[in-house]
This record gives sequence, structure tokens and C-alpha cells, in this order.
Amino acid sequence: MTGLLDGRAVVVTGAGRGLGRAYARDLAAHGARVVVNDVDADEAATVAAEIGGVASAHDVSDPEQVDALIATCVDAFGRLDGLVNNAGLYHEAVPWEENPEAIRRAVSVNVIGALLCQAAASKVMRGGAIVNASSGGMFGFPAVSTYAATKGALAALTYSSALDLEAVGVRVNAISPMALTRMTENALGRTSTAGSGPPLAGIEDKPPEQIAPLVTFLLSDLAEGITGQFFRFDGHRLSIVTTNAFADHPSIVADDWNATALAAAFDGPFAEHLQAYGVERRRPGRLRCRRGVSPP
Repeated sequence: MTGLLDGRAVVVTGAGRGLGRAYARDLAAHGARVVVNDVDADEAATVAAEIGGVASAHDVSDPEQVDALIATCVDAFGRLDGLVNNAGLYHEAVPWEENPEAIRRAVSVNVIGALLCQAAASKVMRGGAIVNASSGGMFGFPAVSTYAATKGALAALTYSSALDLEAVGVRVNAISPMALTRMTENALGRTSTAGSGPPLAGIEDKPPEQIAPLVTFLLSDLAEGITGQFFRFDGHRLSIVTTNAFADHPSIVADDWNATALAAAFDGPFAEHLQAYGVERRRPGRLRCRRGVSPP
């Protein structure tokens, strides 16, 4: 399929290693001209040299540097056809041990970075596609509340932006990739025994290169008409994450709601409809401390 992206210019953030590097390499193999962005300038330069691309060490959390990143692509290739918002920071902490600076930095890179890149890119894109890297962490992994929140934000960003950017022919989709990278090699999800077992079990057999074809596809004309979607992919299983945000949810209508009436509703008709939450698929009920951990 070499030539699928001939003539296209793409920016991939966080592309110095791991998934971003795999995306950049696959895009280039299919004819794209790629700006390889990473705050680690040496790693960005190495990947750019491998694929004949342009290196960028701009920080996506800084508005002026994001403008310079997009300008780098336009100056080098005369256009911008694709953006992969892949740059991200990961850390684990239970809420009462969270570090404010770590929270701030994660939000700055994972959320604000994607927002800034999209804003700058949308000013010059006429057609093409944006891919946002979300994560299965948003569905409820333990000890990653900050990371999960930032990745949930990217899903919400995707749904709204897909509507806004239809006017200029830009498609926007999100992916939740599962692959072994420097970020995931020591993640709690590889060893946790809660629920049905480690949620990242088997990840050692899932290299980033197996995820890359999905990104290439979404940036190509083969994905025409596909926008506002959220995909989970581990290189073998490809899933569409359903939203049904405006479906006919279980409802009760009354004119005299009060605390007692609400309690009756949740003890009665609503009880069977409360949703299991998190990767452990817990059912709502009396809270309890578990695994011997409790806040001070």
C-alpha cells in the first residue's frame, strides 16, 4: 500500500519513541512527509533521519511553540493534511498521594497540548484528518486518576471537534491503543490481580508497530466519512467504543422529587440499572477499603 499518503504532510507529536515513532515510520512508508515532534530533540532527530522527515523539539504545552510546530510543517512541505496528537505523560498515584505539579504537567501536555495543536492545525488544514490518542485508562484503572482524566478529555474533544471541523472537511477520531512501550512496561495494569486479572496481560506480545496501520488508515482517503469515532485497538482486536449519549436511558419522571423520593428510586427501579465501573467492573454498593490501602 505504499503511496497511500503520497503528497500528504503530517505532524506526529511525541514521535521520538514508542507509539509515536511507530506511527511516524508507518506514515512515511506510505508516502507521507512527516514532522517528527518530541521534546527530546535527539530522539526526534533520530526518527526524522530514519524516515526522511523533519525534526521538531517544540513543547506542545506552549502556545507559541505549537504555532511554530505547525509553521514548521507548512514551511517544509507547503501544507498540513494530518495531525496525530500522541504526546502524553503518564504517572501512577492514588488520589491522596497525588503531586500537584505532576497533575499540572499531565494536563498541560495531554489535554492543553492536544487542544493547542488542534487549534493551530485547524487554521491551515483544508481537508485531512486528526487522530487523538486516548487510552483505556479512562474506563477506570486504579491509581491513574489524573492520566485517566486527561485521556477522557481527549475522547470528549474528539466528539465535539468532529462536528466543528466538518465545515472544512477535517475528520477527527480517537484511538485507545494497547502496546508495550516505555510508558507501559512497568504500569500497574501489568501486575494488578484485582478483578479478572491484570488488564494489560499479554501486552508484551503487542508491539507499537501493530497499532500504526490504524493511524495510517484514519489519515488516508480510505477512511472517508469516518469521523467522531473512538476505537480501541491492540493490533489484533479492533473495537468501536459506543457512546449512545442520547439514547433512551432508564428514567423516572416525577413532580415532587426530594431526598426520600430519590432514595426510593435508587433502592427500587434504578437499582438494577446502576452501572458497573472501572476495569474491575465493580457494582455500586457499600464502599469499603480494599487491598489494605486507605487514605491517612
